[in-house]
Amino acid sequence: MKTEAFLLTKKGTAEEAFRLSEVALPALKENDILIATEAFGLNYADVMARRGLYREAPPFPCVIGYEVVGKIIETGSSADTSLIGKRVVAFTRFGGYAKHAVTTKDAIAEIGEMPVNDALALATQGVTAYYMTNYISPLRTGEHVLIHAAAGGVGTLLIQLAKHAGAIVIAKVSSKEKQEKCLSLGADYTINYRNENYAQAVERIIGSKKLDVSFNPIGGDTFKTDKQLLGFGSRIFLFGGSQLAEGKFGMLSQLNFLRKMGVSIPVFLMMQSKSLIGVNMLKIADNKPLVLQWCMQEVIRLYHEGKLTTENGGDFSYAEMHQAHNLLESGKSIGKIAVHW
Repeated sequence: MKTEAFLLTKKGTAEEAFRLSEVALPALKENDILIATEAFGLNYADVMARRGLYREAPPFPCVIGYEVVGKIIETGSSADTSLIGKRVVAFTRFGGYAKHAVTTKDAIAEIGEMPVNDALALATQGVTAYYMTNYISPLRTGEHVLIHAAAGGVGTLLIQLAKHAGAIVIAKVSSKEKQEKCLSLGADYTINYRNENYAQAVERIIGSKKLDVSFNPIGGDTFKTDKQLLGFGSRIFLFGGSQLAEGKFGMLSQLNFLRKMGVSIPVFLMMQSKSLIGVNMLKIADNKPLVLQWCMQEVIRLYHEGKLTTENGGDFSYAEMHQAHNLLESGKSIGKIAVHW
């Protein structure tokens, strides 16, 4: 079967790198399903892939994209045919930027009439947040938590999940508008890192105490700083490397990014009882798909119970896809960006 998709053809700006093209879809395997897509979501990893900085991305030309909302129109031989016609949110192991997407039966959740943007926000970003806060190393009451990029898709959900756990939340953002948004979601404190050194601000907020948890999608020198802010029995979740996107000198910038992060020696982590937890949801999807599915079902449950809200970062038509990518790359968006067919 053939469909239309945004083909990522080369590194560059959104206008340069993407081309709307006809592409061939793979034949369905026994556990696969085919979805007619209403919309797809954007994630910062997509920007990294466009800039040639995301190692997991397939080689050019390729169709990227982690999540879609749409109706199931066909199933593989071992998938439940009663799924046909169901409206779902689905993870895609790339291939999401298309009018039709193929994924597996374990990568979906039924959503009924849930708004598109809400459903997309609860997929990659919601599952990432829930996996960290409630599955791999659950938060505890009274823990001091630092959330980088707190007004983003993952960050806005992390704030809410951390508050549900009884944590004390410090949200790090880049503007007054984002500070206000984070406070409205329940953050106890906010830091505008453009106006003050965030490490000094954290120390001012918590005094003689130390951080218990850092959620860090930035990497680079923020990782080294966070390690110094953490106390005994603490942990840092590293789930991205957006600072790498700031580099302009190819391999030299990548090496500098690693240099800034410093060296983490396991025996020192043991002696200080500090934990470094790397999170790559693609690897979880590949190796523990039922964990991914369970986390998605849980965030959808919390949404329906009114315990979790999503932030609409913008709805764009497919003709505006380049503008949507540029907005995400600018760092000015709040919440989830969706592109509609």
